[in-house]
Amino acid sequence: MTTRDAALAEAEAYLDRGDFVRDLARRVAIPSESQNPARAAALEAYLEEEMRPALVALGCRCGRFSNPTGGGPFLIAERTEDSMAPTVLGYGHGDVIRGLEGQWHGGLSPWEVAQRGDHIYGRGTADNKGQHTINLAALHAVLKTRSRLGFNAKLLIETGEEVGSPGLRELCAAERARLEADLFLASDGPRVAPERPTLFLGARGIVDFTLSVELRAGAHHSGNWGGLLANPGIILAHAIASIASPKGAIRVRAWVPQNMPNSVRAALSDIVVSGGPDAPAIDPAWGEPGLSPAEKVFGWTSFEVLAFKTGNPEAPVNAIPPSAQAYCQIRYVVGTDPGEFLPALRRHLDAAGFPMVAITPSGKGNSSATRLDPDHPWVRWAARSIARSTGEAPAILPNLGGSLPNDVFAELLGLPTLWVPHSYAACSQHAPNEHLLRSVARQALRVMAGLYWDLGDGNTPLHAGRGQRRAQKSLQRPFTSQSP
Repeated sequence: MTTRDAALAEAEAYLDRGDFVRDLARRVAIPSESQNPARAAALEAYLEEEMRPALVALGCRCGRFSNPTGGGPFLIAERTEDSMAPTVLGYGHGDVIRGLEGQWHGGLSPWEVAQRGDHIYGRGTADNKGQHTINLAALHAVLKTRSRLGFNAKLLIETGEEVGSPGLRELCAAERARLEADLFLASDGPRVAPERPTLFLGARGIVDFTLSVELRAGAHHSGNWGGLLANPGIILAHAIASIASPKGAIRVRAWVPQNMPNSVRAALSDIVVSGGPDAPAIDPAWGEPGLSPAEKVFGWTSFEVLAFKTGNPEAPVNAIPPSAQAYCQIRYVVGTDPGEFLPALRRHLDAAGFPMVAITPSGKGNSSATRLDPDHPWVRWAARSIARSTGEAPAILPNLGGSLPNDVFAELLGLPTLWVPHSYAACSQHAPNEHLLRSVARQALRVMAGLYWDLGDGNTPLHAGRGQRRAQKSLQRPFTSQSP
């Protein structure tokens, strides 16, 4: 008899047989660094040598798509089963940040998977090769157990997420009909704690900018001119101090939401923020007064100074520097207006006596804040499924504290978005020693097999027939000539 429990057991067996580590090792061995122009061939190889065969094995039609903006390519896969069944769009990214060879501990290599206790090391194990490898295995477990998925599956794999997903929005706009679906379900980012299954529904938006003070053409001797010439480092430090309190509370109130919705506050009421034993200790008095740690990172705006430079920090000299620069970042949630952030900052700095401080947008493709309401029927459905598979209620985060290109799926494609992360905050994802926890991978395989099984059992939030015929039509669109 085909049962849900059998599908979950098959997903776990994939790990126990060693297949997960073998598949992941091949994928990690492809040095798909999107930040390194010399790795363009590796981005292509990841799609063609790893993703295409894995997706064809799931009965998918696959097409490769060039990047409309000249960045890394995309792969779109489609499996059609029933025009009356739900259509689900998945996502993953095959690119990684730079490997940082020689900086990993114990002689580890970023391009070789190594197991040390519960840790599985290698670049991309957590972000994002390990996560979409888990999801592909869970799909296979359901297909093997039930001989069908019970829903229509689409999957988009990009190769530029680590450089801001250039071309993703343009591709999705051009292929909107092909990507039409009833639900977006994918995995990236960290759990709220290693041991607790997590569901997040969107992402904070991000705005980066530079503050700078340029006072004169060159530096001048601090003995001859100290006390006579304005110091740009001191001016900029005071300007930043006017933006945030000594304990990090934001003073530019146009940056923060007017209120926190009750559904968001309720969802965060039982969330304990923990990155595991290797994570830094939280500073409880930092940030917005009156908010819990979970509310600060998942329900509010944060302002950070990521870099500050004046003079020559590597080799200081006895000279008053001519300029100072600070690279700054705002992470914001739904309920704020990012278009007003920098104009509000200009008004604030002028009123505080700092008209000489220039504000320069970063020019990066900043992502928008998105959030599916925690009371949405798809959220309740997914939470029940995860609880059934794990025996515990998942943490439900209205949005991730970090940023993802979720606005493309939520706003451009108009989909309810569910993210089920398989990593944790102390995984070193953008540093040496990146790793995935084997224990989390085991539970994640059960979680995803359960979600995919439940998608195909005919008991989802969809009304019968709503939207699926339209999705079925889009699934049958022929691929273009660039998509072998």
